[in-house]
Amino acid sequence: MLNIVIVDDENDALEALEWKLNNYIENVSITKCSSPIASIKIIEDTSPDIVFLDIQMPEMDGFTLLENLTNQKFNLIFTTAHDEFALKAIKVSAIDYLLKPVDKDELIAAIDKIKAQQKGELLEDKLQLLLGNLNDNQDKINISADGKVYLLEKDDVVMLKSDKSYTTIYLITDQEIVVSKTLKEVEKKFGFSQFFRVHNSYLINLNHVKEYLKGLGGELIMANGQSASISRTKKAELFKRLYFD
Repeated sequence: MLNIVIVDDENDALEALEWKLNNYIENVSITKCSSPIASIKIIEDTSPDIVFLDIQMPEMDGFTLLENLTNQKFNLIFTTAHDEFALKAIKVSAIDYLLKPVDKDELIAAIDKIKAQQKGELLEDKLQLLLGNLNDNQDKINISADGKVYLLEKDDVVMLKSDKSYTTIYLITDQEIVVSKTLKEVEKKFGFSQFFRVHNSYLINLNHVKEYLKGLGGELIMANGQSASISRTKKAELFKRLYFD
């Protein structure tokens, strides 16, 4: 009996894959989960043989889910829409994937491949290689959001703004990327000298500051027209970094 967990925020995709597994694969026990956060406990508790994992999920993307798992003793198959960079990293890591909508013959081939190897064979090493590939280019900042992996140039990022458990990244092109992580978590990827945390809710690119508005704490106007509040405890350090008098 193959113990299988399917993680996908789209109910139609969950049901379609469950139907194909039940009809084309023998001896399967399937647990479906539409919440990536809830799926972490399910995977930890049930120790599945196979996890089918979607990449594009609003609550938490598939890569972040993997980073939060302590149990990695299972076979992993990504189910995803086409994402050129992510698929390249997955291929190099020797982790299997299926493009949506999942093809019957490709599904059977993926399961047969898993049956021919030991459970969770070298998955931990493969995951480390995958996550390393996603962070491979030190000149760029990789951000997982919307089922994609964005490779951002440092100079293209104007600022980041916190909204409780979400963070919005504002780019010089006026594009906005919403990440389902706190600013504290996302800030770790922006450990470059040009970025400065001016407030609990704002991380800015010092190279994109256009104006300083005086006030109780003060406010910065950025190159894209957005404003960022300044904490009183951060003002002195900010002035040093901007060479203000």
